[in-house]
Amino acid sequence: MEGLDFDDDDAAVYLLSGRVRYLTTGITRNAPTHLTTYLHTSFSTTPSPPPIHQHKPKMTTTTPFPSTPIASLPGTPYPIHALAYSAAPAAYILTGSGDRAIRLYNPFPASGGPRGAVQPGKLVQTFEAHGYEVLDLCVASDNARFASCGGDRGVFLWDVATAKTTRRFGGQHGHTARINTVAFAGVDESVLVSGSFDASVRLWDAKASSMKPIQVLSEARDAVQVVLVSPARPAEVLAGSVDGRVRCYDIRMGRCVTDVIGEPVTSLCATGDGEGVLVGSLGGVRLMDRGNGGCLMKYEGAVGGEFRVRSCFGGRGERWVVSGSEADGEVVAWDTMTGGEVARVKVPKGVESGKKRLDAFGKERERRNVVSCVAWRSWKGRNQWCCAGTDGAVTVFGDAES
Repeated sequence: MEGLDFDDDDAAVYLLSGRVRYLTTGITRNAPTHLTTYLHTSFSTTPSPPPIHQHKPKMTTTTPFPSTPIASLPGTPYPIHALAYSAAPAAYILTGSGDRAIRLYNPFPASGGPRGAVQPGKLVQTFEAHGYEVLDLCVASDNARFASCGGDRGVFLWDVATAKTTRRFGGQHGHTARINTVAFAGVDESVLVSGSFDASVRLWDAKASSMKPIQVLSEARDAVQVVLVSPARPAEVLAGSVDGRVRCYDIRMGRCVTDVIGEPVTSLCATGDGEGVLVGSLGGVRLMDRGNGGCLMKYEGAVGGEFRVRSCFGGRGERWVVSGSEADGEVVAWDTMTGGEVARVKVPKGVESGKKRLDAFGKERERRNVVSCVAWRSWKGRNQWCCAGTDGAVTVFGDAES
């Protein structure tokens, strides 16, 4: 069958209603014994839930999608590649951009402004250590640490209080190309997972002094664009790559399940119960069943095909699916259950919008704002989210009472 290039003796291929799923075992068999023991210990918390037949998001009342701008952050003249809320209560916003800096913002530093007016956010801290663009961020649940990655080919672990790096993972045993994505994993978030343009996923011990990765996962055939560890399934690492696959690594069991999407994967976001995963690709956004690899819903209408564009769930019970778009300054939202479009939000222009650029033929063209990052504030059901992109601006949207 065309495209099925697995020749591993431990690999099995399953055809499920036109879908293709691989099962590969023995992914930790070549690891040293002490590392295998460490991996089992670090990822041994609660057992993985049994396979499911269909994930149905919990639906709430007919609350309108929050599409009103409520805050604007100072931003940067460079493209923003990474965007994240802090952990609960999610009061701050972090950005990583093309100018090699990470910025921490308070979107609502003061109260009492004019009712209905867009509030100016405040820059709280700038974190500077990267020598190249910052491509991804992840925040620890205690808000005391965060990790970043980018063109440096290294993973940086930061202390928020001092604004300094405490560890840097890379070097001789690290990735050989830029790192596109990073995530915390393991018990007490003691492990960092990184995915790179070199088509590998590496696991790092965030507490030990060793510079060697504790595991290298090299099943991908092209650049790894996103890794994800769901709190509901802490022993599993999801990796999406340009080869059109989503690979689920069960670290404790030493096996890998591969779902074929067929298009370069750019974004992953798990449902709260861990039973479903939102997969963004250059061809659209899909809600996938993690139990059997089936596509539960496809969300159409966002323009894509060239850039890495993120998508996420929004609202209580994952009511909405929200995605950036390559259309000029646009974010699209859908009803998670029906797949119907509920909003097409126009993002206010930033500092770089309207500037001219030259195309491949030397002709002058207007720069468009590709909204590549979206993030939802998950705190007590508050309907608030933010977005950023190539124009360097960050806009916060919400309900009137947010």
